[in-house]
Amino acid sequence: MITSRVLKSVLLVGAVVLGGCTSHVTKPDQYSGFLGDYSGLSQATSPSGKPVLRWVDPSFKPSAYTKLVWNPITYYPRPNPDTQVTQQVLDSVLDYTNSHLKTAAGQRLQLVSRPEAGTLIFRGAITQVNTEAEGLQFYEVLPVTLVVAGAESASGHRTMNTNLYFEGELIDAATGKPVLKVVRKGAGKDISNSTQKVTFNDLKPVVDNLATDITEYH
Repeated sequence: MITSRVLKSVLLVGAVVLGGCTSHVTKPDQYSGFLGDYSGLSQATSPSGKPVLRWVDPSFKPSAYTKLVWNPITYYPRPNPDTQVTQQVLDSVLDYTNSHLKTAAGQRLQLVSRPEAGTLIFRGAITQVNTEAEGLQFYEVLPVTLVVAGAESASGHRTMNTNLYFEGELIDAATGKPVLKVVRKGAGKDISNSTQKVTFNDLKPVVDNLATDITEYH
C-alpha cells in the first residue's frame, strides 16, 4: 500500500515532470530575432484550433487590403542539417512551404510585385526544424514507469516529436509598419526514436495546416 508520504512525493514528482512536458507554443528563448520586436504577442487559437502566439494592430482592418506583395519564405537563421534532419529534407520543406503558402495567400489577396493602394507586404521564415522527446504522461509518473521512461529517454529509444517553427508578419505598405505578427510552433508526425531520420512527409502536415489557417483567417 502506498503511504500518504510516498503518494505526496509521487504527486510532487508528477507536477515537476508534467510541468516540463512539450510546449505547444514557441517559448521566448526560442524566438529567432527574425521579427525584431516580440512585445505584445499573446496566445491565441488559429482557425483550425491550433495554439499560436499573435499580435494584431488594434486598427487593422483586413477588408481595407486587396493586394499582397509576397516575399519568399526563408530559413532564419540558416539551419544546420545533421543525420536526423538532412539538407534534402530542409530544402524540400522550404520549397513546399513557399509554394503552398503562396497559393493559399493568393486565394485571399491579389499577388502583386510592387506595392499599390491597399497593399500588404508579407515576410516570413522557418526559424527551426527539430525533434524533442515526447512529453511524459501522468501515468508515467508512478515510480516504476517513471524509471522506465527515464531510461528510454537516456538510451534514445523514447518517441520523439517533430516540430517546425514559423515566424511571419504582414506590413502595411503605405506606412511601413507591421499590422499582424505570428509566431507558431507546429507539430509534425512522431518518430520512434532519436536516431530515426525525419522525412518531408513527417513535416508536411504542419505546412498544410498553416495554409489552411491562411485561407480561413478572418
